[in-house]
Amino acid sequence: MPYVALDWLGDHVELPAGLTAEQLAADLVRVGLEEEAVHGAAVTGPLVVGRVLALTPEPQKNGKTINWCQVDVGTHNVDGVPAADGGQPRGIVCGAHNFAEGDLVVVALPGAVLPGPFPIASRKTYGHVSDGMICSARELGLGEDHDGIIVLPRLGYAAEDLTPGQDAVALLGLGDEVLEINVTPDRGYAFSYRGVAREYAHSTGARLTDRGLPQSLGEPLPAATPDGFPVEVDDAAPVHGVPGCDRFVTRVVRGIDPAATTPAWMQRRLTASGMRPISLAVDVTNYVMLDLGQPLHAYDLEKVAAPVVVRRAAPGERLVTLDDVDRALDPQDLLITDSPDGTRASRVLGLAGVMGGASSEVGPTTTAVLVEAAHFDPVSVARTSRRHKLSSEAAKRFERGVDPRLPAVAAQRVVDLLVELGGGTADPAVSDLDRVPEPAPLHLPVGEPRRLVGVPYTREQVVGTLRDLGCTVEDAPGGADVLAVTPPSWRPDLTGAAELVEEVARLVGYDTIPSVLPAAPGGRGLTREQSVRRSVARSLAEAGLVETLSYPFVGTAELDALRLPADDERRQALRLVNPIADDRPLMRTDLLSTLLETARRNVGRGLPDVAVFEIGLVTRPRAGAGAAPALPPAVRPADDELAALADAVPHQPRHVAGVLVGHRDPAGWWGAGRPADWSDALAAARLVAERAGAEVVVSADTERAPWHPGRCARLALADGTVVGHAGELHPKVLENLGLPARSVAFEVDLTALLAGSDAAPVVATPVSAFPAAKEDLAFVVDDHVSAQALGSAVADGAGELLEDLTLFDVFTGEQVGAGRKSLAFSLRLRAPDRTLTADDVVRVREGAVAAARERVGAELRA
Repeated sequence: MPYVALDWLGDHVELPAGLTAEQLAADLVRVGLEEEAVHGAAVTGPLVVGRVLALTPEPQKNGKTINWCQVDVGTHNVDGVPAADGGQPRGIVCGAHNFAEGDLVVVALPGAVLPGPFPIASRKTYGHVSDGMICSARELGLGEDHDGIIVLPRLGYAAEDLTPGQDAVALLGLGDEVLEINVTPDRGYAFSYRGVAREYAHSTGARLTDRGLPQSLGEPLPAATPDGFPVEVDDAAPVHGVPGCDRFVTRVVRGIDPAATTPAWMQRRLTASGMRPISLAVDVTNYVMLDLGQPLHAYDLEKVAAPVVVRRAAPGERLVTLDDVDRALDPQDLLITDSPDGTRASRVLGLAGVMGGASSEVGPTTTAVLVEAAHFDPVSVARTSRRHKLSSEAAKRFERGVDPRLPAVAAQRVVDLLVELGGGTADPAVSDLDRVPEPAPLHLPVGEPRRLVGVPYTREQVVGTLRDLGCTVEDAPGGADVLAVTPPSWRPDLTGAAELVEEVARLVGYDTIPSVLPAAPGGRGLTREQSVRRSVARSLAEAGLVETLSYPFVGTAELDALRLPADDERRQALRLVNPIADDRPLMRTDLLSTLLETARRNVGRGLPDVAVFEIGLVTRPRAGAGAAPALPPAVRPADDELAALADAVPHQPRHVAGVLVGHRDPAGWWGAGRPADWSDALAAARLVAERAGAEVVVSADTERAPWHPGRCARLALADGTVVGHAGELHPKVLENLGLPARSVAFEVDLTALLAGSDAAPVVATPVSAFPAAKEDLAFVVDDHVSAQALGSAVADGAGELLEDLTLFDVFTGEQVGAGRKSLAFSLRLRAPDRTLTADDVVRVREGAVAAARERVGAELRA
């Protein structure tokens, strides 16, 4: 996010005396630039100018030589008297050697706090009591030079203006607050002091000085000359139909003093704005970029051969960028190239708009530089930046849109600063390749802002606001009620009438838009799906599970951890074009692939008993689905376009999944507790089906990952549609995920449950006032017969008198024979209109036994 230093902003716009960062933030919020943070002073406490009166080198046993210094800090001396009046200077130990007696330096006195934070105090070291610290640029947060002490006259401060004891915090600007703002992607111009100043002027009416206009230079902008450094653009096949470069300005500055350093005021401004000072040439280009918003690049002229060619990468090309990374280039990358061996455009100098190459960078011996100021296609720069994971300051600006009329002015600013600060000479040769198309006017009906915003803006308000924005506004041919508006070059985001209306609403003031609450029509409440979803979530929470949310992105590693077979339909996932993480480019096809990671994270953080669930969408691509069509803006699409869009959207059913790890019932004084098992997962899945109003049939499933074969239940509707699974997870899956053994899970398709349930309202069953009769039946069946199948047979055979059926015992052993098991059910019987007789109970018993024998081969256990 951009940083705004108030003193730098004042170069562009008139600021009131005493303006604080908080007030600036409030003023900018009114026009849509949100405050991100206010950064306080970098240094607190006493930081003063000191004069080195004496310097005694003292070699140490460790081979290091320190300097024992006597430093005059004016009224901050030991006795509070300046050395000129006989005061006693402070003794300070310093390990640097780039200063001498008589130098004016920066001294942090005891009580100061430097960036870090690093508090300063008197302390004994190397046999002396060091009463403060002589500071380097890095220690003050002004740069990366740690070994070299700041000698103020070398940074451009006049010695006659410096006095021992003078406040160095104000001198170096270390006490200033800096505002960090949040800029939306469509307003790239606000990534500069020029753009922020313009927004401040819109908000407050302050007088603006546009330093990005040619007339702001004081002298006429030099025109292109035939002998300018030659530049060519060879982009015959642009990535998306737009040329990669339509403006390229070059300037040459010779005779730069390689020993010239960046002045302190510029280093301070760069540091306050979030950039690290490097060298004069690089700092000047960065300074102008932050000032005006135009990214620039400085090449060592001796390392560049004419002509410079802007082109796409060829297969197999590579580039070592300024961050010393060797990168394989993509054919869609836009490059800056030259031809040092005479072969046209054979060497890559940099990634256009992103980062330069190491082969032509400015170094400590550079005396002549080639300045580049260009305008590149935002889409090309954005794709290259993301492809190579290079989010440079230049790329941040180009991908949001840079003023194509700015390169010549920005290049001249760089030239002027290099001449002034580096002692260079501007070469009269100027190159300016300009293929920027003339902007087409946009047509805006005068009443459009009123229609879209609902505020009765007058014609004068609309026209005045757009002109303040920098637009050219005229009456469109053919009618006085339509305006022809030409946006300014720095606003590439203004592409239609709706964008112009948004600017009118923004600058007139969002606070002028009345808050009107639309009337809620009667008779509309939650849909059935919404009601069921809430009921499911509430019921699972009441059952002791905690609802969580997880990101719906997965990779092949997550699918492999679940041991999904290669032909499993859940591996047919939708791949994202621009994923948040490269290792998770797929949209999940089930919830457990992400929910199990949530459970693993909780277990890893010391929670042994975990019971979590999630309700969310999964994505199931349709076979043969085409690409989604581009729909026209501001009008209702045609029915066939909407149908094509619906066909392209993948199926996204809503699932419910849960994971239970450790104890289901905790241990305590009441007992040892009970670990969660497959029956808990099945009970939770049944609870979801019950809340959805669907009848499900449970059967064993031996081939469903990630569950354990033989310990997994399949849930299906009456028509055979499988809607979910529940049971114990496979040991290898638990090992892959780092979860405890015997963990269980369930997942059901809530969308399918709703489709297969009865949508009719639930009718209350009258409560019978007559007593109930109870009957227990124990059956012996083969091992493969499920309790669900036997229970269904018993219920059907019992008939209408059956009120409740409960399985209360499962037994295997010698008494029932090998391959057999005993299942015991408790039946509660009741009639709505009478007391049951013994004959009624006998008929129910006989019917249940007969049905069990006929359907599953059950025998009544003696």
